[in-house]
Amino acid sequence: MRVFVTGGTGFVGANLVRLLLQKGYQVRALVRPQSRLDNLQGLDVECITGDLSDPGLTVALKGCEVLFHVAAHYSLWRADRKLLRQSNVLGTRRILKAARDASVERTVYTSSVAAIGVREGGVADETYQSPVERLVGDYKKSKFWAEQEAHQAVKMGQDVVIVNPSTPIGSWDVKPTPTGEIILRFLRQQMPFYLNTGLNLIHVQDVAQGHLLALEKGRTGERYILGNQNLTLKDILGLLSTLTELPAPRFGIPACLPLLIAYLDEQVLARFGKPPSVPIDGVKMARQQMFYDASKAVQELELPQTPVKIALKDAIDWFTAHGYVKGA
Repeated sequence: MRVFVTGGTGFVGANLVRLLLQKGYQVRALVRPQSRLDNLQGLDVECITGDLSDPGLTVALKGCEVLFHVAAHYSLWRADRKLLRQSNVLGTRRILKAARDASVERTVYTSSVAAIGVREGGVADETYQSPVERLVGDYKKSKFWAEQEAHQAVKMGQDVVIVNPSTPIGSWDVKPTPTGEIILRFLRQQMPFYLNTGLNLIHVQDVAQGHLLALEKGRTGERYILGNQNLTLKDILGLLSTLTELPAPRFGIPACLPLLIAYLDEQVLARFGKPPSVPIDGVKMARQQMFYDASKAVQELELPQTPVKIALKDAIDWFTAHGYVKGA
């Protein structure tokens, strides 16, 4: 079977491409001209140069039976609002239409728990939806509207399954992701304090498996949270300390302090030409406990639940082997 993958050079996409090749699929990947190709080096992948705005997407998809639409633009900077809509919302609309026109049989669309939102004081599952106006930041809003494009495609008769990864960790995090940055700052001993936040972690290889399982077992139009364990940031740092024997930061700080820095950074200093380093929306997100229940994917798709400690160790080993820790 020939499959088409967008976002194959990214963290989740690279792990998915490797899994698909291991399972015997022929992979055709859409690669932007400016993308780093490190994650696809040496792999038997047919690369198509282009992006989600190209008019030739339908031609590129011809002959593929399945589309994995993993690509998304991730940014917490408010200045990127238009780019987020262009890439995530309109890009999803275009690739879904191209798949329909190319007679692709089934699409697995990679949404995010960001589109679901946070249940204050509780744990969210697929039945929960935060009002879009309460989603923090333009990135989360763009993922919500992109998911609506997938639902609209289903109403038009297209076979689309939606997966909502939580916070993946593991190998091939080349950029790295914000969670990868946390691990790196810990390894470099650049975290004197921590915020009182919480995340749902999952091994990135389980996320890749979840995509393939969604293709095989997912119900059309359904969303599946691909997650595993809910942990506070303090607990995550404690696990990292156990794995590395490095000391974990002992003291938490109130979110008002980094929020003040973020406002100065993004709203004031950026106007004078200083590149901002702390996004306001990133700090606002960190004030919430982002906890999720993945039992639907575990029960319906048989989503694997690799222990988070193993995922953290794999991330540590990969970053160390690829020179990220010494690259401080």
